[in-house]
Amino acid sequence: MNTAWPFEFRERMRRFEGRRKPCPGEVAVSIKIRVSSGCFHREHSPRAYELIDQSLRTLATTDTTVDFEEHESGPEILAYVVLAAAGLNLAAAIVNVITAIIRARSEGIKKGDHPSAPLHLIVRRVHDAEGVREEQVLTIGHTDAINEAQLQERLTEALRQLLQEGEPSALKKKTKKAPSRKRKT
Repeated sequence: MNTAWPFEFRERMRRFEGRRKPCPGEVAVSIKIRVSSGCFHREHSPRAYELIDQSLRTLATTDTTVDFEEHESGPEILAYVVLAAAGLNLAAAIVNVITAIIRARSEGIKKGDHPSAPLHLIVRRVHDAEGVREEQVLTIGHTDAINEAQLQERLTEALRQLLQEGEPSALKKKTKKAPSRKRKT
């Protein structure tokens, strides 16, 4: 296990927040699409990344502030989630890109990309000076169908779980208290 990972993650999130400070009610999060084994980056998934790049160009035309990070273990999207009295809001453009990445992986495998291990969709954030919290949203195989509405629902629920500790009471009222899932990696 990489003991430097939490430090690297905190630094990545600090850089992201340094480019544009969060507005009131916003929280910076990471949305990671991690392969369960092997690699999911340009070298091993060139066909998938052709499609991912197309989706990212579309995202770049919206006013959503996001960063896209490439890692051997899979792509990561850094974004702001808006906390409001009505709950939490993740931009539809971000959900579209996540869906496009998952679909691109499947299409890339059909066209020869390797490997084909399942993907784990994970949301995470810096929890405190020492740790990182994360919630697994779902695991999806390369032949599984992806429903964008269900993905958004599961992603929103995982973000609620992730953000419920130490966030405004408006968010706490909307969620049930679940056991803390602190993970230091």
